[in-house]
Amino acid sequence: MKTKSNLGPFEFINSINNTKVNLMEQDEEVETKYNSFLTNRSLSYFPDTVLMSNEMNRLHHLDNKMQYDFLINIVRKKKRFSKWDKPEQRDDIECVKRYFGYSETKAKQVVGLLSESQITTIKSKVSIGGRE
Repeated sequence: MKTKSNLGPFEFINSINNTKVNLMEQDEEVETKYNSFLTNRSLSYFPDTVLMSNEMNRLHHLDNKMQYDFLINIVRKKKRFSKWDKPEQRDDIECVKRYFGYSETKAKQVVGLLSESQITTIKSKVSIGGRE
């Protein structure tokens, strides 16, 4: 386990999901390291914890210790892992916007429908040249 001074958000998530060791009982300084946004976001990916995460988002005004205590006591012990959503390729969206003359929203929808070869073709047609 990491020292108290460099606890990260994933140690809190791990303690809620797996170890059930209350990190805030050990030291009052630990409470300032707790990030409720990241904790709630990571718990929102799972069907069995999404409602608890939403409840803590709704009650965001509660102090960190109360939110953490609620989650560590109500979430069942279970291994949970999910990949974090990553933003779409900005370059692909820009090329689709320029090629078709679409808006940002429309281009985001179309990028998901195009294959890699189609996107490559579009990129080559809208390329202005120059050194890369």
